[in-house]
Amino acid sequence: MTDNILISCAPASGEEIWRGPISDVDTAVSAARRAWAAWAALPLTSRIGMMRDFSNGVRRDADTLADLIAREVGKPLWEARAEVDAVVNKIDISVQAYAERTGKKKFDAGINGSAALRHKPHGVMAVLGPFNFPAHLPNGHILPALLAGNAVLFKPSEKAPAVGEALVAAFHRAGVPEAVIQCIIGGPEEGKALVAHPGIDGVLFTGSANAGIAINRKLAANPGKIVALEMGGNNPIVVIDTPKLADAAALIVQSAFATAGQRCTSARRLIVKESIYDDLMAEVVPLARKLMVGDPLGEPQPFMGPVIDNETADRLSESFLALLTAGGRVLLHMRRTVPDLPFLSPGIIDVTDVADRPDIELFGPILQVIRVPDLDTAIAEANNTRFGLSASLIGGSPDDYGLFWANIRAGIINWNSPTNGASSKAPFGGIGLSGNHRPAAYYAADYCAYPVASAEVDQPRASIMVGLRP
Repeated sequence: MTDNILISCAPASGEEIWRGPISDVDTAVSAARRAWAAWAALPLTSRIGMMRDFSNGVRRDADTLADLIAREVGKPLWEARAEVDAVVNKIDISVQAYAERTGKKKFDAGINGSAALRHKPHGVMAVLGPFNFPAHLPNGHILPALLAGNAVLFKPSEKAPAVGEALVAAFHRAGVPEAVIQCIIGGPEEGKALVAHPGIDGVLFTGSANAGIAINRKLAANPGKIVALEMGGNNPIVVIDTPKLADAAALIVQSAFATAGQRCTSARRLIVKESIYDDLMAEVVPLARKLMVGDPLGEPQPFMGPVIDNETADRLSESFLALLTAGGRVLLHMRRTVPDLPFLSPGIIDVTDVADRPDIELFGPILQVIRVPDLDTAIAEANNTRFGLSASLIGGSPDDYGLFWANIRAGIINWNSPTNGASSKAPFGGIGLSGNHRPAAYYAADYCAYPVASAEVDQPRASIMVGLRP
């Protein structure tokens, strides 16, 4: 950011791909406040129609948007295309969720008429998006919020403004008024201004735990503002007895290294039963070593692109070295594969003998391995975190999974599946430092409108039966 201009550079090359002026938050909020009531007054069918037009427009321009995602955040093109597909598919899921979670209901109250349940939009919502899924994750807030009748001020990550601008332009082309959905360009200061602004009725955030905690603290004395926090995790993947070690290895590698480890649901800790440790690592390490790291637009397509920037790559390299210095045993060195660019190869380190293992989210391709004697110990180790987003058990019996499910502290608990790749047809969220009990995805409808209970009688009928003087 320089001279009130934000510049976005491709992590894979360092080349500038976008620049634009910093937004004026006060002006944007004022425009949204003037516009949102008319938007909320539209028939729901009209809003649904525009959201469908948005989805169809994204589908028509899918290649262009996928290319932009790949260039701006370094995501391989195959993965960027999958993200665009998720944006397209979100409309049907959101319409169904709106009807199921916030639809109208009437109850017969006999002689007292009827009771009704309806939902109202909050007003003007701030959506603060991340860089790792710069279209899909904010769209998971924006689309339900617009359907419910809210106006939206979307501040994309300062590392992905071009994708954010393109997403908002697609809503405008679909007929959503420009003041109803706006793209707020800026960095942390603009995000803070949105959060604190008295004209904002809700904050929908996806990002780091530190930023989410700061938002929560800022708004703690303002209960009138709805706040949904979707944060990260120090996610465990636990492996116990299984004859399918090659399959287990594939699930582990997918969990740890998809999107260069830059998913909130990425596996950070591999907790493995001691008796299968050697055989399992004999599958995991060679498979991770084979992963191609390269240009997101290159051919053949790599499994991983770069991490988001050089500062992040430096910080991850320092973290890997710190784990090694503290007593970790390297199973696969994480290396900088291109000088002066943030390409990192997968790193795997056994931290069983590291005392006071840091409970932090290392947002990149680092997998920490911990050996344990049995499932009970594995569960205790998996829960040894302040986070609670995603956890997965590989191997074992249905009874083992039942024990795992009942005792793991997480909002997403899987069996013989990766920790990442959650379905948009289910709620998505965590506990502890991973969220504030307002899950997104299918349950996003819950925080985009508030319930209103009504008692309704067509004519006033009442009398006071007791306590009157004669």
